Amino acid sequence: MDKKELRIVFMGTPEFSANVLTGLILEKYDVSLVVSQPNKPVGRHHILEDTPVVKVAKENNIKVFQPNNIREDYDEIKNVNPDIIITCAYGQIIPEELINLPRLGCINVHASILPKYRGGAPIHRAIINGDKVTGVTIMYMDKSMDTGDIISIRECKIEDDDNLETLFNKLSDIGRSLLLDTLPSIIDKTNSRIPQDNSKAIYAYNIKKEETKIDFSDNTLNIYNKIRGLSPSIGCFCYLNDNIFKVYGARIGKLRGEVGKVTKKYDDSFGIATGDGEIIFTIVQPAGKKKMNATEFMRGFEVEGVIFK
Repeated sequence: MDKKELRIVFMGTPEFSANVLTGLILEKYDVSLVVSQPNKPVGRHHILEDTPVVKVAKENNIKVFQPNNIREDYDEIKNVNPDIIITCAYGQIIPEELINLPRLGCINVHASILPKYRGGAPIHRAIINGDKVTGVTIMYMDKSMDTGDIISIRECKIEDDDNLETLFNKLSDIGRSLLLDTLPSIIDKTNSRIPQDNSKAIYAYNIKKEETKIDFSDNTLNIYNKIRGLSPSIGCFCYLNDNIFKVYGARIGKLRGEVGKVTKKYDDSFGIATGDGEIIFTIVQPAGKKKMNATEFMRGFEVEGVIFK
């Protein structure tokens, strides 16, 4: 079958998925329908804004479907009678009837090397846990979360200075290229299909607020990995004078001192003692203020001798 004749339903929501969708469009695949999460209000005025995937679809005159609950509302997809459904960070559990609908199956672009990091936060968890390698898996979907047979995998090195955004972008590009490289074999039914080893499964559950709290008694590397694994979008937090103090950028220092106490003022940052050394804050957000670099914060606040909790 010519790829222009292949009826594709693409399901995704964030920028990660938008990049993958753009790859399909540029390669002249026939994306018949795009399914995305409902638009959410953003900004101070709570204006509804299209998801990144919806923006790409509209720019390319592709029909859009945004059900509140895909388990109860998917006739629009059935009406397309797709040859294949491609999901990528869609954000809802796909019903089994829909998974079994396309003749070529329902495949997923997942941002980890499965069966490690099944679930909704694989990129965050890989950085937070200090992993050196992650990747993207193309897999068949089944009724359980990220448990289907593996079609293809491509690895990606995690650099020491990667954060959530930089690794997100790398994996999005890898997912886009891996999907385009894998699709031809799926279409002509020559692709690999390898069952996952469930005994090696690790789950990457969505990040809870309490997990973003900095524990200064922990070792410096763990704190550093947590900050970069949640930045620049979520950030970590601690307390300054009983007020929430958010942190979005840091580096590892060399000094030691009383846990939680400022060790030194640097030209562009300030250090805080940890359980085994020093974490240096570079991008922060005091309570009631905007995100700022540490230099700007220090202009209006004397950090010397201060204790963070």
